Amino acid sequence: MADADWGKRDSRGEWQPEPKLLPKPSPLFRLPWKPWDVAKYWFAPQGFFWPWNLFYAALAVVAWLFFTPGFDRTAHFALGWIAELYARNAVILIVIAGGLHLRLYVTRGQGTTFKYTNKWLAKKDSKFLFGNQTWDNIFWNLVSGATIWTAYEAVTLWAYANHIIPYVDWRAHPVYCVLLMVGVIYLRLFHFYWVHRLSHWAPLYKISHYVHHKNINIGPWSGMSMNPIEHLLYLSGVLLHWVIPSHPLHAVFHLMHAGASPAAGHSGFYKFVGKTERGVTIDNYFHYLHHRFFTVNYGVEGLPLDKWFGSFHDGTPAAHALMLARRKKSSPLA
Repeated sequence: MADADWGKRDSRGEWQPEPKLLPKPSPLFRLPWKPWDVAKYWFAPQGFFWPWNLFYAALAVVAWLFFTPGFDRTAHFALGWIAELYARNAVILIVIAGGLHLRLYVTRGQGTTFKYTNKWLAKKDSKFLFGNQTWDNIFWNLVSGATIWTAYEAVTLWAYANHIIPYVDWRAHPVYCVLLMVGVIYLRLFHFYWVHRLSHWAPLYKISHYVHHKNINIGPWSGMSMNPIEHLLYLSGVLLHWVIPSHPLHAVFHLMHAGASPAAGHSGFYKFVGKTERGVTIDNYFHYLHHRFFTVNYGVEGLPLDKWFGSFHDGTPAAHALMLARRKKSSPLA
């Protein structure tokens, strides 16, 4: 399969999807509301739920059932069970981000097919720790990202075990709990947009968010490559479960989605393909445009806050002209 079947590469080496595949707001928030379009958006192959959101939900269920200590242990802080959580979270990052990186960037298993730029990750570049983009990204993932992810999770599990935050039992309220699993995705996307906009506030950008944006040419490890200040903000969405009646699985899923999903979302490739298969969409061109242009697409297509607040860019010349016009009226980091 050739990427020319799905898009085109310009003279600068930038690849863009075909017009019909360019980002567009979710039909869930488009008027007049069309239930059939919403159903197709949610349940179509490679739609909103399948494969990625269902994958992260399944990963959270497995983590909760088999790799999360019970309330008898989490009721009291102890290094042992917290270290187990850290090991589990670090392994998830290594397997997902590391696996994608191995296939796409180490072995270059599909070359530049579906790669947004024909450039590879930086080496011998002084702006990155160790002079290497990959090692810089891995450092921030495992030293800061997995640690702060674990800290939020440990405190939340402790709070559930000590009846500090509202708890809902799946057996007593199965319908509510299933609906909240879906709700977690939208809660996370809502929280992400506003925290991300805050991170682009000039003072906060200069001391924190610039670490993430060193990655203009992104790779799987770039997703959770953040300064600790940004990790504290980005992962703070789990605190919503301190207010919303939830089961601990919902909180685990919230953090799992936040921690695991950026790897695919920053892969730098539109699709993951083998030699004979049609492949699966793995990256979001919408967010790639954010890394390329900085002042657009702070959220995701699934929750059209960028459309509502004027920062939407779908890759078209018209959207680019609007972005340039906005820049004339504001700070480059606004």
